[in-house]
Amino acid sequence: MKILLIEDEPKTVQFLKKGLEENDYEVDTATDGTTGKHLALRNSYQLIITDIILPGLDGRKLCLQLRDADIQTPILMLTALGSTDEIVLGFEFGADDYLVKPFEFKELLARIKALTKRQARLEQGEQVLSLGDLRLDVNKRSVTRGEKNIDLTAKEFSLLEYFLNNPGKIISRAELARNIWKVDFDTGTNMVEVYVNYLRKKVDKGFDKKLIHTQFGMGYVLREE
Repeated sequence: MKILLIEDEPKTVQFLKKGLEENDYEVDTATDGTTGKHLALRNSYQLIITDIILPGLDGRKLCLQLRDADIQTPILMLTALGSTDEIVLGFEFGADDYLVKPFEFKELLARIKALTKRQARLEQGEQVLSLGDLRLDVNKRSVTRGEKNIDLTAKEFSLLEYFLNNPGKIISRAELARNIWKVDFDTGTNMVEVYVNYLRKKVDKGFDKKLIHTQFGMGYVLREE
């Protein structure tokens, strides 16, 4: 499995590259965003790991430009900026996951395995999830409701996919945080609520029948009214 690591701190590059190679990953490295972009466009990778603060082209702009170039390789962002707003912003630019420094190397390995396993499932064949007039094509990464195309960020897509895999089930915020963001739920943040609201505005706004419902004190449920 081939990974592109984009990081400008030499000691971090050395540590991560050594650890990944010891776990049987092949690793290409870049120390600035521009070089990282060129490598990502030229070569085929199963995962891209990038810091946010980079010389030349920062990690968020890099992520956005790769998505604009239709590079759908999973992207894991590494950063020392761990506030809810920073995490939300990273996902808005197209990141698939977010790991806050400092972190345990075993946690990085767990994130890598989860991201690459999901990508492998996507490549096995067509998978379409639907409820009523809402349709999500897992492979094409497209969402429609009726005749309307709905543009979602990577995390919004993952959130909707999770709802569609659990129709009619009341899903707690803790379950969403654990399965979508791979973190333990922190009652001091409103990240889950922020993303559910983003998704609700895109999926339900302008439609008479609402699909995403809040069960107060319990969580959320996707169902037809």
